[in-house]
Amino acid sequence: MADFNIDGRMKVKTLKANFKKAFGSTLRVYTTKACKQFANEEATLAEIRDPKAAGGKLSVGGNTQVGTFETKLSEMYGIGVQVASPDDSKLVDNKVTLTSSGK
Repeated sequence: MADFNIDGRMKVKTLKANFKKAFGSTLRVYTTKACKQFANEEATLAEIRDPKAAGGKLSVGGNTQVGTFETKLSEMYGIGVQVASPDDSKLVDNKVTLTSSGK
């Protein structure tokens, strides 16, 4: 599995689609770290990120644990994300890898 790349210019809907294609699981994207409100699908990550967050580019491998991935995105962009099952019915355990999250 090649690295999964994220960039601040990427739209939320593109991030979610690319994540689903790469790992098979569903990515929920929120406007805050507290995961209270879903992000606008048409917004870019730069538009929804916390002004105090660094932003930039992020690359993760399929062997990255779900919890680590969620934390990295929170730190870089100041947004919340959660990895859910392929049918989006439940959240995936934070200790499994991104590759395993879609199985």
